[in-house]
Amino acid sequence: MTDASSADDPGAARRRDGRPWSGGGREELAAAIRRLAALCVTADPPAGVLPELASRIEAVAHELESTVPEPGAEPRARFADGRETGPSSAPSLAAAMPFDMVIGSCNPIAPPLVLEFDPPVARGSVAFAPPFEGAPGCVHGAVIAAIFDIMLTAANVVAGAAGPTVELRVRYRKPTLIDLPAEFEASVTSVKGRRVHSTGRLVQDGVVTVEAEGEFVNLPPERLDMIHRMGASRRKGGARPPTREAEEAGEPTAEEATP
Repeated sequence: MTDASSADDPGAARRRDGRPWSGGGREELAAAIRRLAALCVTADPPAGVLPELASRIEAVAHELESTVPEPGAEPRARFADGRETGPSSAPSLAAAMPFDMVIGSCNPIAPPLVLEFDPPVARGSVAFAPPFEGAPGCVHGAVIAAIFDIMLTAANVVAGAAGPTVELRVRYRKPTLIDLPAEFEASVTSVKGRRVHSTGRLVQDGVVTVEAEGEFVNLPPERLDMIHRMGASRRKGGARPPTREAEEAGEPTAEEATP
């Protein structure tokens, strides 16, 4: 998903110097790699061409690799600051998670899903490319499950009750086909205390192919911040903080709730 306004979005994830991670060619780079991945599983070049192409691509990868921060350096901000208020729209949700594997405009493995808020419903649309194929001609079920996780989360955001996933159940009714428009929709069905229940479905060519339901926990802002700090600490090689307090409170442990 490309969000052209993310560079000016106050909800965008940013470097320590305040610059947003999105923009500056990152979306274009991700789109080019995404296209390359699709061609990798569909192109049929003449014999002898692939080794040369692989060598050229490897050279580009080597150039990019030289810019990776040293181990132990401050990790990039994968999520926007100000999670206590949360994204107010689909574009700001995408801008807040530019490296997300489903809606991240800077992540080349994102399908990419185009997300829209239509309160009280969250909607998503995508045509899955060949790299997401499982059975011949069909979208891999694990890919669909990953998208439902973000779709139900988006529905929770619409309802003002976002939080980590506790359980996700997916029922595959019919095959979902590659290269055809797929429409996702999700909404919150109940909020009981901190527990949030949401449902969703996937429709393709007028037919419901997949249904999903999930349970989430609506955590206070300080708890969400702690979870994100845990993730940052792990990426820097830090130790895992104790989780007994969270367990006693009936909240997800660090292992369960890490984004």
